[in-house]
Amino acid sequence: MLEKTTRMNYLYDFYQSLLTPKQRSYMSLYYLDDFSLGEIAEEYNVSRQAVYDNIKRTESMLEEYEEKLLLFKKFQDKNEILAQLRNSLEGSSIDSSFCLKLIDDLEILD
Repeated sequence: MLEKTTRMNYLYDFYQSLLTPKQRSYMSLYYLDDFSLGEIAEEYNVSRQAVYDNIKRTESMLEEYEEKLLLFKKFQDKNEILAQLRNSLEGSSIDSSFCLKLIDDLEILD
């Protein structure tokens, strides 16, 4: 469950601008603020089933966006490459301070 929550949080971060305000609100409350379905339903004066259906539809939409745009996959791949590069340079006998500075600059861009 933690893996799914983490994934949804990342997908939400990348694609939230493609969601409706209601979808953004439900996802934010459910995944970021850890509200229960009942708490969200009470907040919006709708049924728990309506909240559940909206969240499940939105999750599917986020997964479809990721299938097409691959923003999260590219983010993960870039971070993996940066980590490997950092590890290689830190164990190296060459003066790697400039390269490490460039890696830090790349990380800031995210």
